[in-house]
Amino acid sequence: MICPQCGYKANLPGADSCQWCQFDLTALDRPAPSDRVEQSLMTDPVSVLEPRVPVSVSDTATLGDAIRVMIDGRVGAVLVTDSAGRLVGVLTERDFLTKVAGSPGFAALAVADFMTPNPECVAPNDPLAFVLSKMAGGGYRHLPVVAAGYAIGVVSVRDVLGHIVKLCHES
Repeated sequence: MICPQCGYKANLPGADSCQWCQFDLTALDRPAPSDRVEQSLMTDPVSVLEPRVPVSVSDTATLGDAIRVMIDGRVGAVLVTDSAGRLVGVLTERDFLTKVAGSPGFAALAVADFMTPNPECVAPNDPLAFVLSKMAGGGYRHLPVVAAGYAIGVVSVRDVLGHIVKLCHES
């Protein structure tokens, strides 16, 4: 990597600073956005998606309770909270299909036995690219938005796609 400050040519690719003049080279490794969508994904925080108010159930709830809450709230995931209101898990439609389907008397079974404990979360100020990376890497369609240990919202793949489509139409 050639140092733009002194022209030294023997810097290793990815070096943090020039070996000759100690010029900071880290900015050279940062990707530069090429359009409005990339700019938004790299700089806009999760909060621009206006996360929905979380729909939640207690960790002592039954699967029957959770299904009713999901249907009534027209959501594909419910957050599971402890008695203090802290996020302890998430229960999704996929959990019902892969973990619950076929279980006799499932409605009376405990949510805590089927939820995904300690779910991946994002903060309101995390960049959208971070959200997409977590969703893609973990195969998640929903992510809780957490501040100080408490869920303050939920974002979905659909929310991110809607944001991207809106940006494309503004171009």
